[in-house]
Amino acid sequence: MITWKLLTDKGMRDHNEDMIGSRQIGNRYCFVLADGLGGHGKGEVASRLVVNEILAEFETYATAEEFLKRALLRAQTALRQEQEAMNCSSEMKTTVVCLVVDEKQMQWAFCGDSRLYYIYKNKIRQRTIDHSVPQVLALSKQIKEKDIRFHEDRNRLLRVLGTEDNGKQMFEIMPPVARKGKQKFLMCSDGFWEYIFEKDMEKLLKTSKTSEEWIQQMQKAVLENGRGHDMDNYSAIAVWVDEK
Repeated sequence: MITWKLLTDKGMRDHNEDMIGSRQIGNRYCFVLADGLGGHGKGEVASRLVVNEILAEFETYATAEEFLKRALLRAQTALRQEQEAMNCSSEMKTTVVCLVVDEKQMQWAFCGDSRLYYIYKNKIRQRTIDHSVPQVLALSKQIKEKDIRFHEDRNRLLRVLGTEDNGKQMFEIMPPVARKGKQKFLMCSDGFWEYIFEKDMEKLLKTSKTSEEWIQQMQKAVLENGRGHDMDNYSAIAVWVDEK
């Protein structure tokens, strides 16, 4: 049994440059979240284009890893072509995180600082590693992991789709995880995870009966913690994979 809930909000900004989407084909599921960069509507164009391209590629799904690589390469190519057509190659970029669930396993890919948390038995077992300057500082022990959230360089990303790649793959594909028991996923943009710590994600999960309730409870925490701040767009996708 698979259930999910999608959330996106413009926060305190004039418009929303985040884009989320999902698609189901038979017993296979695809979830995508992108956080556009560029301002003046260009980030919105980038995130929408990338999500749509990935979901369109899901029609040709063979294996999870093959799909993820093909889909993100297709999205990168389409975005670069759109930049050229609109004469804005230095703008119109986006982060992305994509999760695939099929009959036997789950696998995900990401680029930028939009995150995926993998949770098993109500504990976070994995999270994607941000392609950002603060993440590098945390990995080298120059700052603590918790200090990534409000670091002065938190918006300095090292990888995003739409950047000239010079033949280098901009995204990472993580190893697959087999389906077993009750497994949960949280995909979210930085506007969401900045205002909720991992311990609170776990705490609220334990008291939530559905993926929708979990998202709603986390949104309350994000809004409470973000009160008085110039909150960015924020988006999240909760996916519950429960084996009976």
